Amino acid sequence: MSARRGGDPEARPSLAPNRQDDNSSGSVTSSGGVVYRQRRITYWDNYVRKTSSRYYHRRLGEIYRSIVPPGQRVLELGCGGGDLLAAVEPSFGVGVDFSSRMISDAARRHPALHFIVGDVHEICLRKQFDYIVLSDLVNELWDVQTVIERIIPVCSPDTRIIINTYSRMWELPLAIVRWLRLANPVLSQNWLTREDLENMLSLAGFETIRAWPELLCPLPIPPVNSIFNRCLVKIPPISLGALANFLIARPDPGEARWEAEPLVSVIVPARNEAGNVEDVFRRVPEMGAGTEIVFVEGHSRDDTFAAIERARLKFPQRRCQLFRQTGLGKGDAVRLGFERASGEVLMILDADLTVAPEDLPRFYQALRSRRGEFINGVRLVYPMENQAMRFLNLIGNKFFSLAFSWLLGQKVKDTLCGTKVLSRRHYLQIARNRSYFGDFDPFGDFDLLFGAARLNLRIVDMPIRYRERKYGQTNISRWRHGWLLLRMVAYGTARMKLI
Repeated sequence: MSARRGGDPEARPSLAPNRQDDNSSGSVTSSGGVVYRQRRITYWDNYVRKTSSRYYHRRLGEIYRSIVPPGQRVLELGCGGGDLLAAVEPSFGVGVDFSSRMISDAARRHPALHFIVGDVHEICLRKQFDYIVLSDLVNELWDVQTVIERIIPVCSPDTRIIINTYSRMWELPLAIVRWLRLANPVLSQNWLTREDLENMLSLAGFETIRAWPELLCPLPIPPVNSIFNRCLVKIPPISLGALANFLIARPDPGEARWEAEPLVSVIVPARNEAGNVEDVFRRVPEMGAGTEIVFVEGHSRDDTFAAIERARLKFPQRRCQLFRQTGLGKGDAVRLGFERASGEVLMILDADLTVAPEDLPRFYQALRSRRGEFINGVRLVYPMENQAMRFLNLIGNKFFSLAFSWLLGQKVKDTLCGTKVLSRRHYLQIARNRSYFGDFDPFGDFDLLFGAARLNLRIVDMPIRYRERKYGQTNISRWRHGWLLLRMVAYGTARMKLI
């Protein structure tokens, strides 16, 4: 098989066929599979894209750019002319397609990328990728399950699989459009539901992170297409009429764990919390290869900073760092703590101790077992102590949990719980991509949640019991901060939904 290459001179992607003999009716090497493949190669070698479909493909590029951060290692199966692969701006991009004419065009138009002529049923690459894209491909495959299974060797634990395919509800409308000769005729298609794909991914050892619909209007009819495809398609039940279903999956963690126990850093933003400091030292458990406590004191009116210094002398066995915040807000304190922390696991623990430090090992185990990549504390499962949360605050938390679950595409039951846990590696990725959202969050919770969703991390809720504060008063202003939260919902909607 031949390959066209560009970009990294040391990268030598190659595709080797599957040598295993299999003449079963479901195999691509069976007589039926061979005929099926040859008909499609002939079709795509002679394919000329109609002008009416250009908007659809341009819109796909916009959607994928919102999913895949630039600078990733990306593999696209069924890449066609390579435009979608180029649109996501990979640091290393490989496209595979069995149409030699399309691969030749792709290599000519996108010389910085790597293109390979080959059947995706027989893929055997020797590199791992951050993202693997199957755009409008599963409709065409002889054996979808085989192709999904062939992806496994090119996946790392952090790889994300992105699939988009036509919704079955559009089978008849698209047939009518083709009958009217407004679109190219097609060969027989696989009309797979989202549930079909999720089941096949599960059988191959992948876990679905999120799924959602896109594209109500696939034609360039301004301003209708913008209103329908950026706004209305995001709203149930209107979204049921969407043309495309998108799905993101990751390798199922199974029993996988980090190879070695990591050092854990517990970041404790502390403002007017002098009476809780010693309890932090006493109650934060040792986890992993060791636990360091990173205090960030933020312009306290009491003697919080001095209390931390005294406690460091009283508990010399505890590994501890102390910083005085120069900026404002909890978000700024958390970022300072994360930047100065030594651990591979980063935790946030509010100094009011309304979340018990004794619960932190649960978060650690969920992260280390890879069951989640961003572990979010949830206070709204168990009954709370009497004064733990005022009634209006509880109502506000429930509202924002619904809003952010819709916004992030993953279930998040409690957005405002201060306890959140992630790896240093993922935090650094969030920080590098912070410009996508900007420095807009005084709390720090949403900077992390938006960043985790942008990276397609698996967000997992961890139920905890929320306790009454024993010392001091809350630093949260119900009305002023509630208004800020509403603004953040609006801002996040513009950056994550209305794309």
